[in-house]
Amino acid sequence: MSWKKFPNSDKAFSYVGAALKKNWGRLHRGDCEPFPDNVKVQDAWRSYHAGDFGKAIELGLSCGMAGYAVANKAATVYASYLETDDDRKRSLLLEAAQRCEDQQKAMPDYVNAWYLHAFALGRYSQSISVVKALAEGLGGKIKHSLTQTLSLEPKHADAHIALGTYNAEVIDKVGSLVGGLTYGVKKQISVEHFESALKLNPESAIARVEFANGLAMMFGNAKIKDAERYYREAAACKAADAMEWLDIETAKSELEN
Repeated sequence: MSWKKFPNSDKAFSYVGAALKKNWGRLHRGDCEPFPDNVKVQDAWRSYHAGDFGKAIELGLSCGMAGYAVANKAATVYASYLETDDDRKRSLLLEAAQRCEDQQKAMPDYVNAWYLHAFALGRYSQSISVVKALAEGLGGKIKHSLTQTLSLEPKHADAHIALGTYNAEVIDKVGSLVGGLTYGVKKQISVEHFESALKLNPESAIARVEFANGLAMMFGNAKIKDAERYYREAAACKAADAMEWLDIETAKSELEN
């Protein structure tokens, strides 16, 4: 299977040898993933952070369930940012979500079986349209998995980002009244989740990008200055790995538009 190349060959993203463990806290502040004992899984994470997502997926899957987290995160990031074929993008996201469901059954207390499920399904929903995803009942699954993530790990910054985005996208598509009555979403809940994410992970570019997107969706022109400020802050962040670099590039392109 061929994979699109990550468009940056920055050696700073290559965490060879002991550098991976040394920088793990910074790299995984957002998702609270524990450092793996399995050497092959460590190598899969090295590939992921360096932007070799295809290799990360293949190495991760070769380790069985121990490598699902890195495979699922790599598949979701790759599908979201680099894959241009819509059918392949969707199949990568659905396969990742299915592996997460298998993991939830086998390891119900493992935090990222729940978070990565929501992450993959959230990106899938965006690819088919949020309205269609809500009609298919995916909104409830995403919310359940994110709620479960935070019940297991309240300091999971990325789950706070995702719940902020979930609230904002539902409000954007169905309005505050229907969103509140049918899905239990609120503008204030969205803002609080984004603020929690930034407190937990102050260096996060994606928290700022999604916060900016959420403000634009929920408040329109009334919060456009705040949204622009968050995009500017995101664009000024320093990337520690490939995903962060892609997030920062997203912020820069938003500012250009």
